[in-house]
Formats: sequence, C-alpha cells, structure tokens
Amino acid sequence: MAGKRDKDDLVESRRILQRVSQEAESGGQSAIDRAAGRARDHLGAKDVDRADWTEYWGTRIGRSIGALFLVGMIVWLLLYLAKGD
Repeated sequence: MAGKRDKDDLVESRRILQRVSQEAESGGQSAIDRAAGRARDHLGAKDVDRADWTEYWGTRIGRSIGALFLVGMIVWLLLYLAKGD
C-alpha cells in the first residue's frame, strides 16, 4: 500500500517539476516584464496594419487617450478615498 502511494507521489512530483521547467523556459522574463511588454505593444498599436496610416495613428491616439483617462480615474479615486468624505 505504501509502495503505491510513494509511486503516485513520485509521478506527481515529476509532473510538477516538468511544468515548472516549462514555465521557466519562457525566456527568463517575469510576469511583470511580459505584462509591460504586452501593454507597450498594445498602446503602440503593434497589432494594426502599418500600411493604413489613418487606422494606425487613430488606434494609437485612441488607446493613449484611454490610458490617460484610466490614470486620471485612478488618481481621482485615490484622492476621493484619501479625503474621506
């Protein structure tokens, strides 16, 4: 009975180690670095056709305005919560 349990634990341990090694092979970047890169690519309109300049610049401007609006809302919320009314 204990031998089967030890074998199951060994299989589970190897599966976990294999998964960790696969995740570690993602270029050595942390999750924060990857998220920052995705945000930079999103705001820089990397997913838009660069041949169509109106779509490219319209997307960049729209996404930048949206990011500024988000930052403004976060600042407003923090000031509102700090005021304590």
